[in-house]
Amino acid sequence: MSFLTPEQFAAANKANLETLFGLTNKAFEGVEKLVELNLQVAKAALGESAENAKAVMAVKDAQELLALQASLLQPTAEKAAAYSRHLYDIASSTSAEISKTAEAQFAELQSKFMAAVDTAVKNAPAGTENAVTLVKSAITAANNAYESVHKAAKQAADIAEANFNAVTTTAVKASQAATKTAKRAA
Repeated sequence: MSFLTPEQFAAANKANLETLFGLTNKAFEGVEKLVELNLQVAKAALGESAENAKAVMAVKDAQELLALQASLLQPTAEKAAAYSRHLYDIASSTSAEISKTAEAQFAELQSKFMAAVDTAVKNAPAGTENAVTLVKSAITAANNAYESVHKAAKQAADIAEANFNAVTTTAVKASQAATKTAKRAA
């Protein structure tokens, strides 16, 4: 007994190929966003470096140099935090798109598998009811395990994002406090 006709096999291969190309495009979109972000950061850093070099050349004494350093510290930390946030956003959005596609593929595969199991059950010889029950029970257990893992992964991602936000906020506040302290000392 064959479960797939040649047409079904060809259609499945075509669908898998389309999914592969879709995932590849999503990955390249993420890389494009990353390259664009890095180009923007490099361009901004180059301009800021020129301005900072001019400011350092205009310094007349050590007191003024300390004040200049203090004034540059906070924006640098805030920019680093913003850059990290953009990186995280790009990675998480790309990951979410790929996960969404993978979940859809898994759901479709699961549906097809259950249809095949149902067909096999209907055609099963008499006396195999216990085996059929065992197979269905195993499938249900596997589905429940997948759902549990998926929920745990989502919770872990949410916790990681909350921790990332907390660390970023703490770093910016520490930078602001250090800048204020340096300005008072100068």
